[in-house]
Amino acid sequence: MRLTEYECEPKQLSPLTLAFIGDGVYDLFVREEIVCRANRPVKELNQLKVERVRCEAQAELFKKIEPFLTEEETDIFRRGRNAHTAHAHKRTQEYHYATGLEALFGYLYLSGKTDRIRELLSIHNA
Repeated sequence: MRLTEYECEPKQLSPLTLAFIGDGVYDLFVREEIVCRANRPVKELNQLKVERVRCEAQAELFKKIEPFLTEEETDIFRRGRNAHTAHAHKRTQEYHYATGLEALFGYLYLSGKTDRIRELLSIHNA
């Protein structure tokens, strides 16, 4: 289920466009998980969120979920990972993996597959 009334075809969007929305989707799901686990001061919530949304943490998440991805999901991730960004980053490989993961989550979200996002994120917590 998407939260928007707008229809779009995620397969038609560029990997960086998918990563753009996926960044927000991933951030929201991480925040939801952290808040639902315990009521904490906002500063502490933000610190926990930052630990999970850093590119290094996203690259680690991908390594955990990779064996569970479908062929289509792996292809979306690969397109995002291989997309050329104008962003120079000191941890280039991790940054590309994070972009791939965000593209995947953007694709799943725009495809109405939020349950699949939750399923993949639950692997992280297992």
